[in-house]
Amino acid sequence: LNQFIAGEKITKDLNPEYGSIQKLHTRDTNLLTLCEDKVLKIQANKDALFNADGNFNITSTDKFLGSAIAIPGEFGISRNPESFTTYADMCYFCDKNRGTVMQLKGDTLLPISQVGMSDYFSDTFKVTDIFSILGTYDEKKLDYNVTVTRGDRFLIESQSTTTWSERSKGWSSFKTFYPEQGLSINNEYYTWKNGSMWQHHSDAVARSKFYGTSTASGTYPSVTTIFNDNPSSVKSFNTIHYEGSQGRIVENDSDNEF
Repeated sequence: LNQFIAGEKITKDLNPEYGSIQKLHTRDTNLLTLCEDKVLKIQANKDALFNADGNFNITSTDKFLGSAIAIPGEFGISRNPESFTTYADMCYFCDKNRGTVMQLKGDTLLPISQVGMSDYFSDTFKVTDIFSILGTYDEKKLDYNVTVTRGDRFLIESQSTTTWSERSKGWSSFKTFYPEQGLSINNEYYTWKNGSMWQHHSDAVARSKFYGTSTASGTYPSVTTIFNDNPSSVKSFNTIHYEGSQGRIVENDSDNEF
């Protein structure tokens, strides 16, 4: 800490209209700054001098924090920095105030919640008793998992986990595990529950069994397909995969067939 002397130019003021700073993340040579209502990148240990045509050249300066460049888009991280996670050049976070889930790829903000789930997240985020919106990334499956917890630290009313699949570019499923924290290490996905670490996608445990117990609802995993009842329309699905140890076999009571 003695390297950062208060008498030197080490501080940076941002527009108060952006709200408070909720998350700082180093990306490449810049400092990604997520405020309640805006996302900015601040150049660290360099500054930008803009030309008349709008382009800029990088030059050295005695300022530790350089220009604050706003990323286009009227979105922020609200007050849920726990929803932030990153993988490669992509960052994910949730904007509760606007009812959206965001993906930051390069300098482009994309509201991925609008891919078929805009009403769901708008309704989910507008309630007032949300305790946390946890975002974790599964590098093995390329999934961004959003866990919404309602209630407080002493009494949890309800929880839900929804998954954005980067492979299919859509919201692939609801899941029945609700972690307190999670991350990926060496292409393995780990989450924590009650202070204990759990490894996912492991053959050592039964399918659909998390944290030593069965699914929250006590039922078997299921797949719900949605069909358009218009007979003239063509039904098509993208990236449907199934993996299991044994299929379900049901006896037909009418003729004793299976």
